[in-house]
Amino acid sequence: MIEVIHNIGWAIVFSLVGGLVGMALVLLASIVVPRLVDRFTPNMDEQKEIVRGNRAVAEYYGRLVSAAILGVSIEVAAAVLGGVIAALH
Repeated sequence: MIEVIHNIGWAIVFSLVGGLVGMALVLLASIVVPRLVDRFTPNMDEQKEIVRGNRAVAEYYGRLVSAAILGVSIEVAAAVLGGVIAALH
């Protein structure tokens, strides 16, 4: 019985640490990805185009940034789940 409680405790620790690291990675991705897009397109200022009403740029930029953040979120969720499963066995 003590081993089960010990494993549950480790699962909680892995969940909390993984969640905090995951939040940091998602915030980092939301900062880094727009800067990368700006570096890959040096001749176009996406923010100015969005303010001017260019919907194509706005949709492309939004989809690109949101896909990167979603990808990081999925990777973090898989890592946290792997840690929890490893702790419970």
